[in-house]
Amino acid sequence: MKRAIIVVLFFTLLVGGGLKEVAASGQAWAVIDADTGRLLEGHNENVRLPIASLTKIWTAFTFLESVTEPGDVIISPQAASAEGSSLYLPQGMKIEADALLTGLMLRSGNDAARALAEHAGGSMDGFVDLMNDKALLYGLNDTVFSNPSGLHDERHLSTAYETALMLHYAMENDQFRTIATTKNFSYQGKDQAYSWRNKHRLLHSESTAIAGKTGFTKAAGRTLATYFEKDGKNIIVVTLNDGDDWNTHKSLANNVFSSFKLVTVAKKGVYDILPGVEAELSKPIRLLLKKGEKSKLSNVIIIPRGKNEKSTGHWTVSLSNEPLITTEVLIKQ
Repeated sequence: MKRAIIVVLFFTLLVGGGLKEVAASGQAWAVIDADTGRLLEGHNENVRLPIASLTKIWTAFTFLESVTEPGDVIISPQAASAEGSSLYLPQGMKIEADALLTGLMLRSGNDAARALAEHAGGSMDGFVDLMNDKALLYGLNDTVFSNPSGLHDERHLSTAYETALMLHYAMENDQFRTIATTKNFSYQGKDQAYSWRNKHRLLHSESTAIAGKTGFTKAAGRTLATYFEKDGKNIIVVTLNDGDDWNTHKSLANNVFSSFKLVTVAKKGVYDILPGVEAELSKPIRLLLKKGEKSKLSNVIIIPRGKNEKSTGHWTVSLSNEPLITTEVLIKQ
């Protein structure tokens, strides 16, 4: 492995505004920067709790990133009789995987979750293993799945913060984003026709809410994840066990949008970083920041050692020594 040169650059940012405290009624909540995954605000955000059908975010993401061949999925007897919310898919039915994924996210069908799991994992347990392996791969160390639906199990737990990260990672998948942002969907199969409206109320009433997932079990209470966009700012809000979650999400989103500024840390362009060495940034680096954070930012550029005229380096921005975002840069020397 080639050794690398590390160049540290410090930038001074003019950042204003502060986040007001928001009284959330749930047991736990988290607001993260949807672009970086950084925790912006939270309450009991690292407490492990049941997340109910927010599980299906990871079910859909795991299915989409599996090596499963596209095509029809057959509804097994176990899928057709799955406990809880349902798309009412009959045993033996063949349905396109994309339609099942849409029904999974919009209507929270447990029959869809079971059918997708069996199709991609060979069995429900096999697919749950894939979900847990992927959770560890993405650093979700406080998350454990025991089923693909979110039905209550004492082992089946996550945190508000890690659940928000699930949506953060999943929304980076273009197919997931298309499904999760769908408000209404119609499907015409060979023998059945379905029309589904997204259960997430804010997607229909709030222009800033573009994607998300609802959830409920008696043990978990009401759970909700919402992806908000406004004026170039992208955030994810997750609440666990909050009986007034619609209003909580609107309040948390509005306060973060008003209190955090979207700051350009580095503009697109070419930077002289060492004598005879330049770093070209293809797009600007922007972060959501609040008052008092400007002095805590640092920038590190890692440059591959060698005499190549052009090579690829990495630019990392950190806050109080915690990395927030890393992007590639073209190194010219």
